[in-house]
Parts: sequence; structure tokens; C-alpha cells
Amino acid sequence: MDAAEGAGATAPTRTARFGEGRVRQARSGGGGRAGEARSTERRTRRDAAATRTRRSAGTSSSPDTPSSPDTSVTSDGPPGSPPEEAPDDRRAGSEKPRRGWGPRQIDPDADPLVAAREICLRLLTDRARTRHELAQALKQRGVPDEASESVLSRFDEVGLIDDAAFAGQYVRSRHTYRGLSRRAIAMELRRKGVDDEVAGEALEEVDPASEELRARELVDRKLRTVPADTPEQRKKAANRLVGMLARKGYGGGIAYRVVREALAAHGAEIDELDGPDL
Repeated sequence: MDAAEGAGATAPTRTARFGEGRVRQARSGGGGRAGEARSTERRTRRDAAATRTRRSAGTSSSPDTPSSPDTSVTSDGPPGSPPEEAPDDRRAGSEKPRRGWGPRQIDPDADPLVAAREICLRLLTDRARTRHELAQALKQRGVPDEASESVLSRFDEVGLIDDAAFAGQYVRSRHTYRGLSRRAIAMELRRKGVDDEVAGEALEEVDPASEELRARELVDRKLRTVPADTPEQRKKAANRLVGMLARKGYGGGIAYRVVREALAAHGAEIDELDGPDL
């Protein structure tokens, strides 16, 4: 009886403790299951998104899907270089795709005369060129000298090449729009292979008076954007203006004179422009 009563007395305590444990487990476990459910849902969403990404990527580059042939035109040069022309776009197969750097070489199976004519016509369509420029282009593309000379002579006869006309147009353009001096234009014409006598005739349009007038126009235009209110600013502007004229081929005498007179018109004193830099 005492044992039964003792057992009965301790049973509620165990039950109560067991019940409290279940309550605590229910509270903590319930939150854990909810958190686990949310984590599972997030993983499911991520897996679904990854599956969609793989499927969309697989339509273009999947191993199971045969890729279409690449018909794009690529460049053999470094990144950023312009693409080469597609072979189908070239005329009569006169040139073969180049490997590495340098101009395309003509197809060895092509007629060199036909290839030379096509190269010259294509270059002349872009802009007027001297005979020397065309000869250099043909040489770089591997056209034999005999074929090159024959085609260039024929172009001379029909007037497609005219170094005198080229020189006259070049002088007017470079002097009027770029403001280059007679000396600078003469150097450029020499680099383009124009004969000195032909260049001299074209350069007769640029006499000393027109050269000085063009230099004044350049200086006046530049002074509109250069501060020249204080002596320090005018001295700095003078150095910049003289340097600009020198880069365009003007001699020191005309450059100093034009700059001094232009700055004097802006209130500069002659003595403030006298210095080692000017």
C-alpha cells in the first residue's frame, strides 16, 4: 500500500515533467519546422530558377543541341580591330583572306592584271590617290611589278590617276581647312610621292600673304577660348599659340609676329611679351 501510494505520488511529477518537456519541444520544434519549411521553399525556388537558366542556355549551347555553323565575319587582328570583309563580298576572288597582320594578298590563282585593277578602283572609290600610293598598295598585296606598272600606266592614260590635280586639291584643302603652312603641305606631298616640281606648281597658290593671313585667323580663333586678361595669362597664351603655329609648319618669325600683334590687340604691352620663352 505504501509502495503503491509512493508510486502514485511520484507518477504525477514524472507526467508533469514529461508534459513540460513536450510543451518546450513543441514550442521549439514548431518554430524549427516552420524555419525548415521556409528554407526548403527558398531552396526550391533557387533550384527552379537555376533549372530555367540551364534550359534557356541549353537552347543555344547545350551539348545535346547541334550548334548552327558560325557565318559571322571575324578579324584576325587584335581585339577591337575592324572585321575583315566576308569572302563572298569580294569581287572575282581577286584577294584571299589574310593571315595575321598586313593587307590581304591577292589569290595566286587570280589574274594579276584583274586583281590590280580591282584594288586600284576600290581605293580610288574611297578618295583620290597618287600613283605612288596606289603602287605601294599593290606591292603590299603581292601584285607583281609588271602587272602593277601596266595597270598604273593605263590609269594614267585614262585620267584616273592625276598627280597634278591631286596636288592642287590637296594644297587647297590642307591650307584652307587645316591651316597648314606651305612648308608642312610640301612635306606631306613628298611623303605621298608627288614629284617636287608638280608639288611646287600646286603650292604657288599659298603665297606669303595668304600664309600670314591664315596664321592670323588661327590665332584669333584660338584666342576666343584662351584666357588673356592678365599678363601671366597672356604670356602663357603666347607660348601656346606659338607652339600651335609651329606644329602647323609656320616659321618662328611669322609665328612670333602674328602672336604678338594678336595679343597686343587684347591689351598686352610689348615688353611683357619679351622673354626667353617668346
